[in-house]
Amino acid sequence: MTDTIKGIPRENNFVRIWGYDNGTLRVVITPLGAHEGNQNLPSKTYQRIRSDHASEVAEDYVEAIADAITERGVCRAIDLVKHFAVTHATVNNTIGRLQRDGFVVTEPYQPIELTAAGKRLATQSRQRHEIVESFLRRMGVSAATAAADSEGIEHHVSKETLAAMKRVLTKGWPSEPS
Repeated sequence: MTDTIKGIPRENNFVRIWGYDNGTLRVVITPLGAHEGNQNLPSKTYQRIRSDHASEVAEDYVEAIADAITERGVCRAIDLVKHFAVTHATVNNTIGRLQRDGFVVTEPYQPIELTAAGKRLATQSRQRHEIVESFLRRMGVSAATAAADSEGIEHHVSKETLAAMKRVLTKGWPSEPS
Protein backbone atom coordinates (compact mmCIF):
# COMPACT_ATOMS: atom_id res chain seq x y z
CA MET A 1 0.00 0.00 0.00
CA THR A 2 1.19 3.45 -0.74
CA ASP A 3 0.79 6.37 1.59
CA THR A 4 -2.38 7.66 -0.15
CA ILE A 5 -4.66 5.94 2.34
CA LYS A 6 -8.14 7.46 2.55
CA GLY A 7 -9.43 6.25 5.90
CA ILE A 8 -8.96 3.75 8.66
CA PRO A 9 -12.32 2.98 10.29
CA ARG A 10 -12.36 0.30 12.98
CA GLU A 11 -15.02 -2.35 12.56
CA ASN A 12 -15.54 -5.41 14.77
CA ASN A 13 -11.91 -5.82 15.86
CA PHE A 14 -10.63 -5.21 12.34
CA VAL A 15 -9.03 -2.21 10.68
CA ARG A 16 -10.07 -1.47 7.09
CA ILE A 17 -7.57 0.55 5.07
CA TRP A 18 -8.56 1.94 1.69
CA GLY A 19 -5.85 3.21 -0.61
CA TYR A 20 -4.19 2.94 -3.96
CA ASP A 21 -1.45 0.57 -5.04
CA ASN A 22 -0.09 1.40 -8.50
CA GLY A 23 -3.34 3.14 -9.42
CA THR A 24 -5.56 0.25 -8.25
CA LEU A 25 -7.94 0.56 -5.32
CA ARG A 26 -6.89 -1.80 -2.55
CA VAL A 27 -8.68 -2.47 0.69
CA VAL A 28 -6.82 -4.32 3.40
CA ILE A 29 -8.63 -5.71 6.40
CA THR A 30 -6.40 -6.84 9.25
CA PRO A 31 -7.11 -7.81 12.83
CA LEU A 32 -6.52 -5.06 15.36
CA GLY A 33 -3.06 -5.51 16.81
CA ALA A 34 -1.76 -7.34 13.71
CA HIS A 35 0.76 -4.58 13.17
CA GLU A 36 2.08 -5.31 16.65
CA GLY A 37 3.43 -8.72 15.72
CA ASN A 38 0.26 -10.84 15.88
CA GLN A 39 1.30 -14.16 14.33
CA ASN A 40 -2.29 -15.37 13.82
CA LEU A 41 -2.72 -13.54 10.52
CA PRO A 42 -4.71 -15.13 7.70
CA SER A 43 -2.83 -16.43 4.69
CA LYS A 44 -1.91 -14.02 1.88
CA THR A 45 -4.60 -15.56 -0.34
CA TYR A 46 -7.25 -15.14 2.33
CA GLN A 47 -6.20 -11.52 2.87
CA ARG A 48 -6.55 -10.85 -0.87
CA ILE A 49 -10.04 -12.37 -0.91
CA ARG A 50 -11.08 -10.27 2.11
CA SER A 51 -9.68 -7.19 0.38
CA ASP A 52 -11.55 -8.04 -2.83
CA HIS A 53 -14.81 -8.45 -0.91
CA ALA A 54 -14.35 -5.14 0.85
CA SER A 55 -13.78 -3.22 -2.39
CA GLU A 56 -16.76 -4.85 -4.17
CA VAL A 57 -19.30 -2.40 -2.78
CA ALA A 58 -17.26 0.65 -3.77
CA GLU A 59 -16.70 -0.74 -7.27
CA ASP A 60 -20.35 -1.74 -7.74
CA TYR A 61 -21.60 1.65 -6.57
CA VAL A 62 -19.29 3.78 -8.72
CA GLU A 63 -20.09 1.58 -11.71
CA ALA A 64 -23.84 1.97 -11.08
CA ILE A 65 -23.46 5.73 -10.61
CA ALA A 66 -21.53 5.99 -13.88
CA ASP A 67 -24.19 3.93 -15.69
CA ALA A 68 -27.02 6.09 -14.30
CA ILE A 69 -25.24 9.28 -15.36
CA THR A 70 -24.63 7.85 -18.83
CA GLU A 71 -28.26 6.68 -19.23
CA ARG A 72 -30.14 9.56 -17.55
CA GLY A 73 -27.60 12.36 -17.24
CA VAL A 74 -27.86 12.30 -13.44
CA CYS A 75 -27.69 9.83 -10.57
CA ARG A 76 -29.80 10.22 -7.45
CA ALA A 77 -29.94 8.06 -4.34
CA ILE A 78 -33.29 6.63 -5.42
CA ASP A 79 -31.64 5.28 -8.59
CA LEU A 80 -29.22 3.29 -6.42
CA VAL A 81 -32.00 2.17 -4.06
CA LYS A 82 -33.84 0.68 -7.05
CA HIS A 83 -30.70 -0.70 -8.72
CA PHE A 84 -29.40 -2.56 -5.66
CA ALA A 85 -32.82 -3.20 -4.03
CA VAL A 86 -31.62 -1.76 -0.72
CA THR A 87 -32.91 0.90 1.65
CA HIS A 88 -32.24 4.62 1.46
CA ALA A 89 -30.24 4.29 4.68
CA THR A 90 -27.95 1.71 3.07
CA VAL A 91 -27.40 3.91 0.03
CA ASN A 92 -26.83 7.02 2.16
CA ASN A 93 -24.29 5.21 4.35
CA THR A 94 -22.44 3.82 1.33
CA ILE A 95 -22.45 7.18 -0.46
CA GLY A 96 -21.10 8.76 2.72
CA ARG A 97 -18.18 6.31 2.72
CA LEU A 98 -17.56 6.88 -0.99
CA GLN A 99 -17.61 10.63 -0.41
CA ARG A 100 -15.24 10.31 2.55
CA ASP A 101 -12.90 8.22 0.41
CA GLY A 102 -12.94 10.69 -2.47
CA PHE A 103 -14.95 8.75 -5.07
CA VAL A 104 -18.13 10.87 -5.14
CA VAL A 105 -19.35 14.34 -4.32
CA THR A 106 -22.90 15.19 -3.33
CA GLU A 107 -25.01 17.30 -1.03
CA PRO A 108 -28.28 16.34 0.68
CA TYR A 109 -31.11 16.01 -1.86
CA GLN A 110 -28.71 16.64 -4.74
CA PRO A 111 -27.43 14.34 -7.50
CA ILE A 112 -24.40 12.14 -6.91
CA GLU A 113 -21.38 12.90 -9.05
CA LEU A 114 -18.20 10.90 -9.51
CA THR A 115 -14.84 12.49 -8.80
CA ALA A 116 -11.90 11.80 -11.10
CA ALA A 117 -10.92 8.91 -8.80
CA GLY A 118 -14.50 7.60 -8.89
CA LYS A 119 -14.57 7.77 -12.69
CA ARG A 120 -11.25 5.88 -12.88
CA LEU A 121 -12.53 3.20 -10.52
CA ALA A 122 -15.80 2.88 -12.48
CA THR A 123 -13.90 2.58 -15.77
CA GLN A 124 -11.52 -0.05 -14.37
CA SER A 125 -14.40 -2.03 -12.92
CA ARG A 126 -16.39 -1.83 -16.17
CA GLN A 127 -13.37 -2.97 -18.21
CA ARG A 128 -12.74 -5.95 -15.89
CA HIS A 129 -16.43 -6.84 -16.06
CA GLU A 130 -16.46 -6.73 -19.87
CA ILE A 131 -13.29 -8.84 -20.18
CA VAL A 132 -14.57 -11.48 -17.76
CA GLU A 133 -18.03 -11.62 -19.37
CA SER A 134 -16.56 -11.84 -22.89
CA PHE A 135 -14.16 -14.56 -21.75
CA LEU A 136 -17.00 -16.60 -20.26
CA ARG A 137 -18.98 -16.22 -23.50
CA ARG A 138 -15.90 -17.34 -25.48
CA MET A 139 -15.83 -20.48 -23.33
CA GLY A 140 -19.41 -21.22 -24.37
CA VAL A 141 -21.25 -19.97 -21.29
CA SER A 142 -24.74 -18.65 -22.06
CA ALA A 143 -25.21 -14.88 -22.16
CA ALA A 144 -27.44 -14.84 -19.06
CA THR A 145 -25.07 -16.98 -16.99
CA ALA A 146 -21.99 -15.09 -18.19
CA ALA A 147 -23.64 -11.79 -17.20
CA ALA A 148 -24.53 -13.08 -13.73
CA ASP A 149 -21.21 -14.85 -13.08
CA SER A 150 -19.06 -11.98 -14.30
CA GLU A 151 -20.75 -9.71 -11.75
CA GLY A 152 -18.98 -11.61 -8.97
CA ILE A 153 -15.83 -12.81 -10.70
CA GLU A 154 -14.82 -9.32 -11.82
CA HIS A 155 -14.01 -8.37 -8.23
CA HIS A 156 -11.77 -11.35 -7.55
CA VAL A 157 -9.78 -11.84 -10.73
CA SER A 158 -6.06 -11.07 -10.44
CA LYS A 159 -4.21 -8.87 -12.90
CA GLU A 160 -2.41 -11.95 -14.23
CA THR A 161 -5.64 -13.87 -14.82
CA LEU A 162 -7.32 -10.83 -16.36
CA ALA A 163 -4.38 -10.39 -18.74
CA ALA A 164 -4.60 -14.08 -19.72
CA MET A 165 -8.35 -13.72 -20.36
CA LYS A 166 -7.69 -10.67 -22.51
CA ARG A 167 -5.00 -12.56 -24.48
CA VAL A 168 -7.46 -15.38 -25.19
CA LEU A 169 -10.01 -12.84 -26.40
CA THR A 170 -7.55 -11.05 -28.69
CA LYS A 171 -5.22 -13.89 -29.79
CA GLY A 172 -7.21 -17.05 -29.18
CA TRP A 173 -6.43 -19.99 -26.95
CA PRO A 174 -2.72 -20.79 -26.46
CA SER A 175 -1.51 -24.13 -27.78
CA GLU A 176 0.13 -24.92 -24.43
CA PRO A 177 -0.01 -23.17 -21.07
CA SER A 178 2.99 -20.95 -20.30
